[in-house]
Amino acid sequence: MSKDAVNTAVAASRTDAAQVPADAGDAGYSKDLKARHVNMIAIGGAIGTGLFLGAGGRLHNAGPALAIAYLVCGIFAFFVVRALGELVLYRPSSGSFVSYAREFLGEKGAYVAGWMYFLNWSTTGIADITAIALYTHYWSMFTDIPQWTLALIALAVVLAVNLISVKIFGEMEFWFAIIKVATLVAFMFVGIFLLATQHEVGGTTPGVSVITDNGGVFPHGMMPVVLVMQGVIFAYAALELVGVAAGETAEPEKVVPRAVNSIMWRVGLFYVGSVVLLALLLPGSVYSADESPFVTVLSKIGVPAAGDVMNLVVLTAAMSSLNSGLYSTGRILRSMAMAGSAPKFTARMNRSQVPYGGILLTCAVCVLGVGLNYLMPAQAFEIVLNVASLGIISTWVIIMICHLIFVRRAKEGLVERPSFRLPGSPVTEIATVVFLLACLAMMWNDPEVGRKTLMLIPVIALMLVGGWYAIRRRAAKAEDQELAELTK
Repeated sequence: MSKDAVNTAVAASRTDAAQVPADAGDAGYSKDLKARHVNMIAIGGAIGTGLFLGAGGRLHNAGPALAIAYLVCGIFAFFVVRALGELVLYRPSSGSFVSYAREFLGEKGAYVAGWMYFLNWSTTGIADITAIALYTHYWSMFTDIPQWTLALIALAVVLAVNLISVKIFGEMEFWFAIIKVATLVAFMFVGIFLLATQHEVGGTTPGVSVITDNGGVFPHGMMPVVLVMQGVIFAYAALELVGVAAGETAEPEKVVPRAVNSIMWRVGLFYVGSVVLLALLLPGSVYSADESPFVTVLSKIGVPAAGDVMNLVVLTAAMSSLNSGLYSTGRILRSMAMAGSAPKFTARMNRSQVPYGGILLTCAVCVLGVGLNYLMPAQAFEIVLNVASLGIISTWVIIMICHLIFVRRAKEGLVERPSFRLPGSPVTEIATVVFLLACLAMMWNDPEVGRKTLMLIPVIALMLVGGWYAIRRRAAKAEDQELAELTK
């Protein structure tokens, strides 16, 4: 009997044996995340620096057509999360897609999935601390403090909070998400009021004429819209956090479907709706990559304090994203460490059942980001955003491939699909993979950053191959031990 067949049989049997986790990395966690935590984590994952900071530069480059880019990418992001949600209901795991890759693709698949996800979140962490520093520089009292110093302070604060307990993490994300949602809703009401009353915004009368008088929906043609796609994908990068959080909730079968299904309307309302409003209020040329577009609007309506309040909120969003990144990579790395494909110390947990080893490793990479902020403060955000896109695109592709294999095995009678399913399989998975790879290829058209980022792929591939050869014996030994224990 092959290891693959044994793994499938064991996974199926463990699904019925709740007291023994199918993934060794799931042992030892508390189940302190409540339904409200997971629901708001899903919302918070859909609202972060990609919208609050990234939308400014993208509106400047692509114009109102950015809303179309957000809608298209949002649909495919929903397919990914829906596929992951089905896998979660099949077998909840804090190792999430890494655990599913191990089951359906083998340890090599789990190894690639885990380390590419680590690349995503560690570089996203750098983007977040960069964003925090940029937001803080909005206030004159902080302009004399170097950007790298502010980035280091932010990292230290979030690290301290993340190590306390998962319950504290859940509460923080709950309130962070409440603040973000409430602020976006308030902004949309303000924007609608400005449109309805034709109140001038920075000398411009809002309305459709703002778009038509400034080049239309595609003021710079189609190419800028194509170029921003990989950045828009980054904006949705935290949606898969729902799958990780499900491993630390007591009732994933009730919580996950509700959280996943609500993502689609959130995408339409918060992303597409916000960008359409921004485009109707001011010309795209007014927005910039150095300032949140929401701050730009509110600062121009004659209420200076409004810009300060909004800036504080987007600062909160960046802190939330950094907090989520440390949380998720800690769990993913622990799952890998228990299987021998990550350093042993990343499996360690503290008394509060927090995998502090993996969290500290992610922070170590973020410290390198502090150095990047010191050396290249102007380009730091865009550089790490593109590298993070490599990580998230590869992660999502692996999720869809795992789901394809899962569906195939279900048809063979080896596993059972839950009632909560990704519609349109296998067309949906294939279309999503093609779209994600196309977004990756689009980066070649950006010679400044995107093309250089793609040139990193062979380097990353060599590092992954070298790393695998360094740990393959340990991984094989861990797999043999687990098989021996589970087949006794």
